[in-house]
Amino acid sequence: MYNKIILIGNLTKDPELRYTPQGTPVATLRLAVNYRYKQSDEAKQETMFIDNVVFGKQAESCSKYLNKGSSVLVEGRLQERRWESNGQQRSKFEVIAQSVRFLSRRRSSQSAETDTSGGEGDIVPPEETTDLEPF
Repeated sequence: MYNKIILIGNLTKDPELRYTPQGTPVATLRLAVNYRYKQSDEAKQETMFIDNVVFGKQAESCSKYLNKGSSVLVEGRLQERRWESNGQQRSKFEVIAQSVRFLSRRRSSQSAETDTSGGEGDIVPPEETTDLEPF
């Protein structure tokens, strides 16, 4: 069996970082992924919203360097989560991330030259973080 998914999209909100009772960092990233196509000479676009779960140091890096609107490439596997709520069976598909790549934002050369704030904007996130799941 083969279960691999690769997504490129933008975060719809800031990453949510939490910790398991054993102390393992877990971050949830909600991605908006666009699909463009043509139908009868008319350009159309569909947007899917997909939850991604990231573990370990990778989760902490995502929480530190990413925010709403950040572009990322997520590589992982699709998983179905099931639970019961108010007597009804519920389920949800999510991506368990094995690799998250932070995609660079384009900045005009003028704004890059005039950005001398010296603040946290100077922190450069790692190009790619990888961390296998803790299980």
